[in-house]
Amino acid sequence: MERIILLRFGELFLKGGNRPFFERALIGNIKTALDGHEYEFEATRGRYIVSNYDPARERAIADSLADVIGLHSLSIAFKIKTDLDALLEAALALSPEIGAFRCTCHRADKTFPLNSQEFVREEGAYILSKKPALKVDLHTPQVEIFTDIRDDGTSFVYDNERILLGGLPVGTAGRGLVLLSGGIDSPVAAFQMAKRGLKPVYLHFHSHPYTSAAAREKVISLARALRRFTGAAELHLASFTEIQETLRKACAENYSVVLLRRMMIRMANRVAAKAGCLALVTGESLGQVASQTAESIAVTDAVAAPPVLRPLIGSDKGEIIAAARRIGTYDISVLPYEDCCTVFLPKNPVIRPTAERAEEEEGKLDVEGLLNRVQIEKIIV
Repeated sequence: MERIILLRFGELFLKGGNRPFFERALIGNIKTALDGHEYEFEATRGRYIVSNYDPARERAIADSLADVIGLHSLSIAFKIKTDLDALLEAALALSPEIGAFRCTCHRADKTFPLNSQEFVREEGAYILSKKPALKVDLHTPQVEIFTDIRDDGTSFVYDNERILLGGLPVGTAGRGLVLLSGGIDSPVAAFQMAKRGLKPVYLHFHSHPYTSAAAREKVISLARALRRFTGAAELHLASFTEIQETLRKACAENYSVVLLRRMMIRMANRVAAKAGCLALVTGESLGQVASQTAESIAVTDAVAAPPVLRPLIGSDKGEIIAAARRIGTYDISVLPYEDCCTVFLPKNPVIRPTAERAEEEEGKLDVEGLLNRVQIEKIIV
């Protein structure tokens, strides 16, 4: 019996003739996640096998694989040549010494002499003959022993199944420009779109010296925290100091937030075009703040070139916080460093802006000149 890590994908089964494209991307992402580990990799029909690794690093390897978007589940398993006696011995090795167990079988090999029900009866009887103190419990067993009889002469026997992230492999839906603030929402939005195959490119706006070096490092830390799911990514850091100072002096105070958002979207259009991004991604949730009312979103979107994707639009704050905790970005997001959206914040921002009034206010500005003077730093995180 050979001890291996067994991987399964889920949604890729639905891809029909396009499935090889998605599998190639997933396998590439698996190998990237395992960079630095010694192992062998095998792709079989509907299953991936990681083998010949250092047993002492098994947990670390499994944890790395758990972050690969596109994988549905993982099991530490025995890989054996399909043979009734060998299957029974493997099941016996995984059975407990006391308590209750259950046997489950999936039989893809229809030439195997026993069907699934017949096999689990044979398996259970064999285990009980060797360990009479055990009992069978089909509803709440302490241990469930799974046997997966494949149609290539190979079988897997295991007693564990770790449910993973699922989704589509990162990169299969192209690139998207994520407007990454230092808050809780936008990192979760980036993760959600990565689960739909979108490779993130990040754009962050800062207003140095009103925003600090610590705030800049916070955003870099957020992008690096997401790297475990998305792989290395570009982070563009755009200075919006002059734009915010100009808006404060020249335009109506209550319109400053929506005007700032429109300038951000215009700059995002430029960065997205250069970076080959097919969409913009934001962490907006409908009604959460003044700039996220339906009217504000409509006025902001009026200047967007690529489509704007908002995966959190129907989520409440509690749901977003729970997701941020799960992906490991929450503790970074709540660090008390300001971002540019909190600089020069008006007391009473308009919640039902109109495009006509926004355009009237923008008539007081040299919009293109301001955008042309924005300094952008690009780093890889």
